[in-house]
Parts: sequence; C-alpha cells; structure tokens
Amino acid sequence: MTKRYSIFSLARNAMTGHRDWPRAWRSPEPKKRYDVVIIGAGGHGLATAFYLGKLHGITNVAVIERGWLGGGNMGRNTTIVRSNYLWDESAALYEHALKLWESMNEDLNYNVMFSQRGVLNLAHNQHDLREVHRRVHANRLNGIDSEFLDAEGVKAYCPIIDLRGNGRHPVLGASLQRRAGTARHDAVAWGYARACDAMGMDIIQECPVNGFRIEEGRVKAVETPKGTIEAGKVGIVVSGNSTVLADMAGFRLPVQSQPLQALVSEPVKPVIDCVVMSGTVHAYVSQSDKGELVIGAGADKYIGYGQRGSLPITEETLAAVCELYPIFRRMRMMRQWAGVVDICPDASPVISKTPVENMFINCGWGTGGFKATPGSGWVFAHTIAKGEPHEINAPFSLDRFRTGYLIDEHGAAAVAH
Repeated sequence: MTKRYSIFSLARNAMTGHRDWPRAWRSPEPKKRYDVVIIGAGGHGLATAFYLGKLHGITNVAVIERGWLGGGNMGRNTTIVRSNYLWDESAALYEHALKLWESMNEDLNYNVMFSQRGVLNLAHNQHDLREVHRRVHANRLNGIDSEFLDAEGVKAYCPIIDLRGNGRHPVLGASLQRRAGTARHDAVAWGYARACDAMGMDIIQECPVNGFRIEEGRVKAVETPKGTIEAGKVGIVVSGNSTVLADMAGFRLPVQSQPLQALVSEPVKPVIDCVVMSGTVHAYVSQSDKGELVIGAGADKYIGYGQRGSLPITEETLAAVCELYPIFRRMRMMRQWAGVVDICPDASPVISKTPVENMFINCGWGTGGFKATPGSGWVFAHTIAKGEPHEINAPFSLDRFRTGYLIDEHGAAAVAH
C-alpha cells in the first residue's frame, strides 16, 4: 500500500509541476543575530553547521551562500573518496573523514550513494613504484587499508586497462585502497542541508558577503545585501574565494586559486567498477551510476576564478586516457567544466583560527576537498565551538607557514581528485 501511494504521489506532483512538493529545507530571511555564522553553503560549510548542532549543541546558526546551495565546488568535483595520504597528519584527517563517510547514510538518514568500489593509484616507472610502496607502508603504519598490486593484479582488478600504456606509460603496478570509492556530491549537500534545517538552522541563499564589522580586533557582524547579520563567531568556508574574504577581514592567506577541470562522456554500459588514477599521466577515470565516464585532469597552470578551464588540459587528459584504455577512443565527451580550488604551498589545507578574534577559516584543500567533507566539518565545528583546534586539525593552522612545519602532500595530490 505504501509503495502504491508513493508512486501515486510522485505522479500527482509531477502533473502539478511539483508546486505542492514539500521543501527539504526552508529559505528564511536572516535573523538579526546568530551564535555562529558559516559563510559558504557547500559540503564543508554545511557539514560544519551539522556537527555544531549534533556534537556541540549549537543550533542558532546561519549558513549564508552567495549563490545557491551546493552550487560551487560541491557540484563541480568528481566525487572520489579515499584516505591513502602519505604523511601522518593528512592520514589522520582523511581517515577520520572516511570513517564518517561509512556511517553518513545513518547519520543523516539520507542516501548519499557512497560506493566503496576501490581506488587504484598506478605506477608507470621505477620512481612511481618506489613511491607507491612507500605510501602503502605509511598507510599501514597509520592503520589505513592499503595494498600493492603487481601488473597482473591490476589487470585482474580492472580488466579494461592496457598494461602497455601504448608503449609510453606501461603499468608496472598500483596501490589499492578497497574502502575508498565515490559518493553523489549533490546528495551529500542535500542531506546535510535537510539535517541542519531540522535542527532549526537557517540556510540563506543569494546572500553574498560585502564585508565584516570588526571592533578592537574581534568580528562582530557580517555585512550582506540582506542586512547586517550580527554573529558571536564566524566561520569562512568558501573554496576558491577564500582570499577575497580574508582581504575583507584584513589578513592575508598563503593561497592561490586555480581552475580545476573535469569531463563527462556519453553514457555506456558498465565497463569499469572502480576508480583508476595515474599521477604520471595526470588523468583518472571512474564510471557514474548513469553510465557516464567521469574523467579528471590536473589544475590549469594559470591563476583565476573561471569555471571553464582550458582546451589544452582537456586534450592532454583525453590523450592519456585513450592510451591507458583503448576501448574509450571512439567515445564522445558530453560536457566539460571546472571548479575553482584554493591551493596552499604544501598542498594541504588550512583549518584554523585567524588573526581576527572569533573568526575561523577552512580553505586550501586544493584537489582534496570533497573526500574530506565530513572530517573537515567535524574538526572545524570543534575548532569554532571550543575556540581551539582539535588534535586532528592542529597541524593545519596558519601558523605553520611561519614556523616552516609544512605538510607536503604534492605527491598524494598531484592529480585533481
């Protein structure tokens, strides 16, 4: 009976143009004051708000967004989730996130379509092999699942790959993290938004930030076209535009913004049931539930805020993909896009207090933002609520650029993923 009613309800709402469809979250006008204002309604911002409420009991929260919810990098990534980073500090952060991914459906009561299909990182030469072995051993020391596959093992795990690599990029082996995989990015944003709304938080869209009111070194309010919003604390989570807001607040960030491209092919029957990445040829591929090949590239070489990317990167990426997977050569690309990523000098994020009292910032994720979503929100919520970082994100403070204690993850984040 329930199933029949559900089908009837879908048909009825379709006929009326969904006018009577219940909203998953409200679209309120901002109140005069909030305990916390989160700037940025992407995955990290919404996750921060969710954990502020769930773990710290702070629900007088506004999440403000200059565009629409999830319309920035949250909707412009390639949905890969993994935790096999090299350094201890990164491994702790991404593994914490992966564990939260594994319980996210239950935590949000929402299906985010997290598929633990496994991620391969290919090795094409002796240097790659040494680096793959090094990372596998480092992961195991940190309690993260990771294993090495020789060339035959790679072929068995992903039969469509050409181990010869057209003679230029032979596949000699790979690391494999079986718990890694993909999730649906928009479902993650929707699940967090619905959960935040249920706790009474306000999600305010079409509300850009024009400036801050700062008195005696302490943030007091956020200036917006919808009025001045007073705030006890402010969290900035705006990937791609972090430096813009930092400038408004009067401090500088060691961050550059670059376009990061991806492509989607026409849909085909299932041909690849894992994610395969290659840092050497700067290309990786997975297949969506709709059958599209999701192909990622490296960041463009120029600094900018555009969301289109450049044709040379697209051409280089597709050439590499065709060498590793000859069966894709006759496929057509349907669309291409780019996000705007914040990149720190050490390819690791900033999750930190700022020089402005009661203002906190979460940025610099480079190519690793989506996979970190729940872990990032978890530690950032702790930092905002307590006024001090959690031990997991303490190494990722702004202060490391003064002390020189950098966390160089260029090797693990060389490809857009």
